[in-house]
Amino acid sequence: MEHYYVEKPKCELRVKTAILKLKNGRIYQFQTPSGVFSFGEIDKATRILIEHCQIHGKKVLDLGCGYGVIGIVLKSEYPDLEIYMSDINERAVEFAKINAKKNNVDVVIKHGAFFEPWKDDTFDLILMNPPLAAGKETVLRLIKESFEHLNNGGSLQTVAHHNKGGSYVKRTMEEVFGNVEDIHKEGGIRIYKSVKV
Repeated sequence: MEHYYVEKPKCELRVKTAILKLKNGRIYQFQTPSGVFSFGEIDKATRILIEHCQIHGKKVLDLGCGYGVIGIVLKSEYPDLEIYMSDINERAVEFAKINAKKNNVDVVIKHGAFFEPWKDDTFDLILMNPPLAAGKETVLRLIKESFEHLNNGGSLQTVAHHNKGGSYVKRTMEEVFGNVEDIHKEGGIRIYKSVKV
């Protein structure tokens, strides 16, 4: 079975609508395509990251944005943020743009692997639901390059099931940044935060 961390998904395109309801009662709708992470439903870890990430600074990158849930919801909830989004998957980027339009938000969405779309950019906050299906080397590179693309005092915040690859993510963040903390725990899912100091 093909995983979603590819540039051009080979599976036939099917589209399902997914609903996200936040604890504050706000409801969002997304068009979700096959061949992209979390087809047909909003991933629980993604919802947890949206609701419990620690917002600071103004310039935020949703790295590996999929069909756009994190960046679109944060822009809607915090209109003053500058939201940037990217993904290696062409279909994901196409539907992130569709969903941004449908949800009436102004965000910057680019196609590309790792930090290729952001070579000269730095951010105050990088958010990521790491593509563990793509393997440890991919996750390690994403974390290392995140450090290089953060402003001083900026943070990388990731979410994962701690016992299904998350412990590796946390350990790698500690090695790259020299610090890491759990800022939220919920049902085996944790948000890890490292700060560039």
